[in-house]
Amino acid sequence: MPHTTYTLEELAGYLHQSVSDIERLVREKEIPCSWQGKRLVFRRKEVDAWANQRILGMNAEKLSAFHKKTTGRAHDLSIGHALISELLRPACLNPLLPCKTKPSLIRAMVELADKSGCVNYADDLRESILAREKLGSTAMAGGFALLHTEYHDSFMFEDSFIAVARSAQPIAFSSPDGQLTDVFFLLCCQDERIHLHVLARMCMLCQQTSLLLELRECTTADEMRRVISEKEEELIRTT
Repeated sequence: MPHTTYTLEELAGYLHQSVSDIERLVREKEIPCSWQGKRLVFRRKEVDAWANQRILGMNAEKLSAFHKKTTGRAHDLSIGHALISELLRPACLNPLLPCKTKPSLIRAMVELADKSGCVNYADDLRESILAREKLGSTAMAGGFALLHTEYHDSFMFEDSFIAVARSAQPIAFSSPDGQLTDVFFLLCCQDERIHLHVLARMCMLCQQTSLLLELRECTTADEMRRVISEKEEELIRTT
C-alpha cells in the first residue's frame, strides 16, 4: 500500500530534499503539515498537490536545480536512457485532435491514453484529471498544458507513459497568461517520484527548447516522437 502520511525523513527522501530543507519549508509555512502529538506528519494527498503546483510555478533556475537533484537519484539520463522518449507510446501521439472545449479535450486525451493498453480504469483516469484541474489549471504560459491525475496510484496504470496531442484549434484552458492552449501532454505515472521528475523535465523541454514550435509543425505521430526525442537529447546535453 502507498504511504498515506510521511515522516519528516520519509518526505525528504520522497521530494529529493534534505531534512533541513523540509524543516525550513515547515518554519516558513510553505508546505502543508500537521502534528500528531510531538510528531510532525505530512499527508500524502496534500503534499502531492503542493509539489505539483510548486514545480509548475518554478522559474528556470529553480527548475534546473530540482531536475538535477531528481536526475542524480532516479535515472540514467544519457542519450540512451532519455526518460521522456522511453515513456512515449506510438499509439498515444496525435498531431491533430479535433476538440473545441476543455471537457472534450480531456475526454479525447483519456481516449488517446487508453490506446496505450496501460490504462486500467479509463473513467477513473478522466475523473482524476478533472479533479486535478479543479485545484488549478495545468495550462502553462506558451500554449501548452501538462495534464495529470490528482494522485498517483500504481493500480491506475500497468506502466508509466505519456500521451501527447495538438488540438486542431487552440482551446481556452485557463492559462496564467490568458492565452489559448493547443499542445497537450498527459503524464500517466505509477510512481510519485517519477511523476515529479517527468513534470520538471517537461517544463524544461517546453520552456527551454523549441519543442512547442516544432510540435506545432508536425503532421504525423512519427514526426512528433522524433521531435520530442531530439529535443530531450538536446536538453540532456546542455544541462
